[in-house]
Amino acid sequence: MSEKYKLDKEEQEILGSYERGEWKPTGRGRARLDRFKKYAVATYRKDKRINIRISSGDLEELQKEALEEGLPYQTFITSILHKYASGRLRKKEQYI
Repeated sequence: MSEKYKLDKEEQEILGSYERGEWKPTGRGRARLDRFKKYAVATYRKDKRINIRISSGDLEELQKEALEEGLPYQTFITSILHKYASGRLRKKEQYI
């Protein structure tokens, strides 16, 4: 471990326990990792191209949001569409 990090007593005990091999996987880690890998592949597989027209105002707002999220705006828009299509993004209720 780097000298610039000073561990307190509890952290030293945890590190010692880990280094002695006292930590065991729960058995669910591999299954969870595999499940999340499948989600990632499904989310980011881009096998179709579309062209859409969008107002310049809407595009500017999406670009601002993407910048705040630290994403390219095309990736941000794809993410929004995926969340909507998969049911993780809901329509706002309209009150008249």
